[in-house]
Amino acid sequence: MSTRKQLKAIVEARRGAIVPGAFNALSAKIIEDLGFEAIYVTGAGVTNMWFAMPDQGFMGLTDIADHTARIRDAVSLPLIVDADTGFGNALNVRHTVRTLERAGADCIQFEDQVAPKRCGHFSGKEVISTDEAVSKIKAAVDARRDADLMIMARTDACATQGFEAAIERAQKFAEAGADILFVEAVTKAEEVRALPQRLSKPQLMNMVIGGRTPIFNATQLAELGYGIVLYANAALQGAVAGMQKALTVLRDEKEVQESSGLVTPFAERQRLVSKPEWDALEKKYT
Repeated sequence: MSTRKQLKAIVEARRGAIVPGAFNALSAKIIEDLGFEAIYVTGAGVTNMWFAMPDQGFMGLTDIADHTARIRDAVSLPLIVDADTGFGNALNVRHTVRTLERAGADCIQFEDQVAPKRCGHFSGKEVISTDEAVSKIKAAVDARRDADLMIMARTDACATQGFEAAIERAQKFAEAGADILFVEAVTKAEEVRALPQRLSKPQLMNMVIGGRTPIFNATQLAELGYGIVLYANAALQGAVAGMQKALTVLRDEKEVQESSGLVTPFAERQRLVSKPEWDALEKKYT
């Protein structure tokens, strides 16, 4: 089964599959190694980890396409790719779909913010008109060459227009052909519970650690009927915490031992980057 068909089956099962975010190929390999079923290529993570900048529209199409291609080479899991606002109007969205489909995306996510976008859990967001947002989703649906490539439509209207307006937008995105719906940054537990009852299409719920949405256990979200439970930046936040701990010890104690538990053992690092397989290939071709 292709990765696109795999992802479609996961989403349509509505069993709250946990999908962590990857910000580079190694983080994607770790996600795969730990037995997760799919990977989210996170725009915020790419922006934070590659540019050391906040998630405020600094990433471009070339950046996310390059990361998608590298991750696609490194892992065999389905990839959900964050394409922000599509990097322009409906025509730009069409180009974005073609580019990311070639790069190996299995689902592409588009949102309805005014450019430059910002993290869904930041203040100061604005959304484009419903008509323009719908036209961009239609363009994305029309642009795909493979019918199994999924289009995810995200709305940030909750923050500016309220929960009911966000529901109305999401429904229009579904009518435009979106395969998955993503109502971002709801702030009340009852809203999290209500969404699967109000919208018939499969949905993603974003669990942002430290964000504005109440944290639900993935088992609870599965019982509510969510298809995907997204932890877009758990790996990033864990990596930053780990680097801070290890480097603080190095600064203060002038050394870090493998036995400290602060660093991944040398042998484990080589396993994750497939050194034994590369050694075998070197023997084969020598």
